[in-house]
Amino acid sequence: MRVLPVLIRMPMRTMTNNLDKQKVALGLSGGVDSTAAALLLKEKGYEVTGVYLDVLGNNAKGEHDAREIASELGIDLMYIDASKKFDDIVISNFCSEYIKGRTPNPCIICNPEMKFKHLLQAADECGAYFIATGHYANVFYSEAEDCHFISKAKNMKKDQSYMLYRLDRHVLSRLLFPLGNFETKEDVRNFAGAKGMKNAGKKDSQEICFIPGDVHYISYLASRGYTAKKGPFVNSQGETIGTHQGVPNYTIGQRKHLGMTFGKPMFVVKLDAENDKVVLGDEEELFSNQVISTSNRFTIADGNEIPEQYDGMRVEAKVRYAASPSEAIIHKIDADTIKTVFTKPQRAITPGQSIVFYDGDQVIGGGFIDG
Repeated sequence: MRVLPVLIRMPMRTMTNNLDKQKVALGLSGGVDSTAAALLLKEKGYEVTGVYLDVLGNNAKGEHDAREIASELGIDLMYIDASKKFDDIVISNFCSEYIKGRTPNPCIICNPEMKFKHLLQAADECGAYFIATGHYANVFYSEAEDCHFISKAKNMKKDQSYMLYRLDRHVLSRLLFPLGNFETKEDVRNFAGAKGMKNAGKKDSQEICFIPGDVHYISYLASRGYTAKKGPFVNSQGETIGTHQGVPNYTIGQRKHLGMTFGKPMFVVKLDAENDKVVLGDEEELFSNQVISTSNRFTIADGNEIPEQYDGMRVEAKVRYAASPSEAIIHKIDADTIKTVFTKPQRAITPGQSIVFYDGDQVIGGGFIDG
C-alpha cells in the first residue's frame, strides 16, 4: 500500500550505496516552477520526493505551501531546517560584501553551498540517485571531456545558467532540470494549470528571499548591525564634490538617487569603502574591456584550479545576470586569478558580481569580479 504524503523531519547523514535511478529528490518551494518540475518527473516515471529547505527558520507559510502542493502531487515531503547555516554562509556574506563596497549576488553563494548540497544529502537519505529543481537551465554530458556541464535554457528570458556556474561536476552528474526546454514561463503556468494545480498563477518569489519585499536592503543591513558612515563624493581627479550617505547605499553604474545634483549627469564609477569614498564620473568612465576575477571555478576542475586548456581560450562571458554574453579571451594570471579581455568594452563592471564563461551554450566556469 502506498504511503500517503507526509512531512518528514530528519537529520542529514551521508549515504552513497543503493541509490535508485528511478527516484528523484526535488527542491519543492510551493511555487509553480518546482510544481511543474514535479509533474514532469512523475510523467516520466520517476518516484519523486519533495524537499523543502527552510533557510529562514520557522517559515510556517513557506512550509505550509510546500506541504499543500506535495499533498496535491501525491508525493512525500522532507523538511530541512538550514537557517543557521544559511545565516552563517549566505546572509553574512551578503552583509559583509556590501560593507566592503562590493555588490554580492546571494544566489551564487546559496546554490553550491546550501541548496544543492542539502538536496544531495536529502537524496542520499531517501535512496534517490537524482536531484532536481525548477531552475531554467539544462545539463548535458560531454563524452569528449567525460563530464556533465550546465547549459542555457531554451527560455532565454528566464535562463538561470549564470547562477549555477559554481556547481561542481559531481553535483551535475546527478542533476535534472525538467523545465530546461520550456520556451516561456507562460507555458509552464499553462502546463501546471492543465494538470489542475491551484498554484499555476502564483506570483514569482521576490529576488532576495531573506529580505521582505517592503524592506530596503540598507535597512536590512542596519538591522543586522552593519552601519556605514557618510563620506565624500569625489571625482576621478580625487576632488571632493559632495557628501554621500554611506558606501553601501551605492553601486557601480548608479546615476539616480545620489542625494544631490552636480549640474550634469554623474555616475558611480568606483566604491572605495576603505576610505569611505564614492567616486563619480561621466558615463564613458564606466566602460572597460578588462575584468579581473578571483575564486574562479571551472566545471572540469576540482576546487579553484584553473585548467591550463582555458588559458588563452576565446569564450563568451557575462559580467552580470542580466547582461548579454560578449566575446572575450581568458588569460590565466596566477593560480587563482584570471584577466578577461573583451572585444567590446563592458559597462559598469561591478566587484562582487560574477563573470561567467560560456563555450557556446555551455557554461565552463566563472569567478568573482575584483575589478
